[in-house]
Amino acid sequence: MTGAAVAVLAVLAALLPVAGYRLGRRAGRPVRPSDVGTPVEHATFETLHTASLAAPPLRAGLTEESARRAARRLRSLLGTDALCLTDRDRVLVWDGAGHHHGKDVMEHLRELLEGGRDTAFDSGCGDLDCPLRWAVAVPLTVDNRVLGALVAYAPRESAVLARAAGEVGRWVCVQLELAELDRSRTQLIEAEIKALRAQISPHFLFNSLAAIASFVRTDPEQARELLLEFADFTRYSFRRHGEFTTLADELHSIDQYLALVRARFGERLAVTLQVAPEVLPVALPFLCLQPLVENAVKHGLEGAVTHSRITISALDAGSEAEVVIEDDGTGMDPERLRRILRGEGGPSTGIGLLNVDERLRQVYGDDYGLVIETGVGAGMKITLRLPKYRAGVHGS
Repeated sequence: MTGAAVAVLAVLAALLPVAGYRLGRRAGRPVRPSDVGTPVEHATFETLHTASLAAPPLRAGLTEESARRAARRLRSLLGTDALCLTDRDRVLVWDGAGHHHGKDVMEHLRELLEGGRDTAFDSGCGDLDCPLRWAVAVPLTVDNRVLGALVAYAPRESAVLARAAGEVGRWVCVQLELAELDRSRTQLIEAEIKALRAQISPHFLFNSLAAIASFVRTDPEQARELLLEFADFTRYSFRRHGEFTTLADELHSIDQYLALVRARFGERLAVTLQVAPEVLPVALPFLCLQPLVENAVKHGLEGAVTHSRITISALDAGSEAEVVIEDDGTGMDPERLRRILRGEGGPSTGIGLLNVDERLRQVYGDDYGLVIETGVGAGMKITLRLPKYRAGVHGS
């Protein structure tokens, strides 16, 4: 939970006992006074606990389902008779008494949705048995955009309820902002994967099919095997689900890629693969190794090079797996490599290296970027370390 959210809840916890509003009952074992100390500490604990139950649904954004799951907890925080959450067009959920007010609430919120300011209004209810006579509404905003409103109803006007609703509304906004950040992160990851897929050269695809075609008459069985490898490789590379994969799946895809490359270059390319079985289940970002192997093939066979060797190893290193991809090709000027990893190599230069380096750092931290050893005419050695376990990282 962010510092801003905790500050909001601390203010709310101080407000609620003074006003005498009831707090939500804690699920599970009853809380004894000795468990949490003073009444203020007890109120703070109950408030934070109830808020923690309301937060997960809101992290999905402001939808009918998330509003439905969060509304009861939010009403418990405010201790009010009824509460509703809306988007800009309709009531998403009504929790508590007085459901008949739902048909009129959007009319009361017109100015709030346009101007983004708190408002209070008389419910105007003609039902003498209805306890809802007054309401306070606060806007739910993200990046200065009003997404909807939180409306709390009560039997009478209350300045304390107005203040408490404002604090709860601001806390809800924090959760919705975090939901936006989650969506932005997902979109960024998808864009990065699309960039990697775009790097799978059309020339490689064309040359692979041409190599397969060359075997159709001379070796039909080999052509069939290569066609299956090509189909599996493209299916894996362009799959649409999963931010992560396993080392086993990534290495299998690389093996298929190299089978297609060897069909074209024959004995010009030699590949050595060394893999420790215990690291095969380790999870890593999707399409993390294939661009590095493609880079090794490119630099290993470019120019006048007549023969190249590529070595790929995935070994156990205690709490980590260590993957090394090495070629004996033309190598690269270290200064040029530094520019590429700073994103200064141009739109078509080193996309794979930069992309993989950035994604590893985003997922595991700066200590887990690529380690690259190279020099002009000295080949290239790329080393990356993968934690065997990291929260939120699991193969799909």
